[in-house]
Amino acid sequence: MSTDKVNTLPTYILLAIVVCLMSLIGYAVYQGKNPKSDGVLTEENEPKEEWEIIYPNTKIMHLGDKEVRASIARTWPEKIKGLSNTPYLPADVVKLFVFEAPDIQSIWMFEMNYSLDIIWLDADGKIIEIKENISPDTYPENFAAKEPALYVIEAVAGFVAENNITATSTVVLPIGVGQ
Repeated sequence: MSTDKVNTLPTYILLAIVVCLMSLIGYAVYQGKNPKSDGVLTEENEPKEEWEIIYPNTKIMHLGDKEVRASIARTWPEKIKGLSNTPYLPADVVKLFVFEAPDIQSIWMFEMNYSLDIIWLDADGKIIEIKENISPDTYPENFAAKEPALYVIEAVAGFVAENNITATSTVVLPIGVGQ
């Protein structure tokens, strides 16, 4: 191999790297302009509110007269994490825990940043217990209903009082969840 070819090899490699980087930057700029939208918002390109990023894929449900969005925890990792380390919970968003079978379901305030109201439901979706304004400072204490529950709802502290939720309030779970 001649020395001219050896000296130009690093130049070609550098040129290839520069072209790749420019292509990636161009693609990123292209995506940022979202040319598919043509100025029309669709579900795909509609800007998300901050809470929708923290609590994706929520489902509509009703607690008493209040319509809320439920972030559903079905798997054990989701149930264990719950609302831990979330910065806040909007007044119209709740965490709905769906368990495999009715049992004494225990909730704790591990790594919580705000207080909660907790509502336990039986297998028929009827309220069996309510605990209000549980502070993060209560950790490691556990909270549970005296009866077996199949569902647990966590809402921001004050939700129960503000929406007049009582043991006789009707709960309509999201479509596809129980009942």
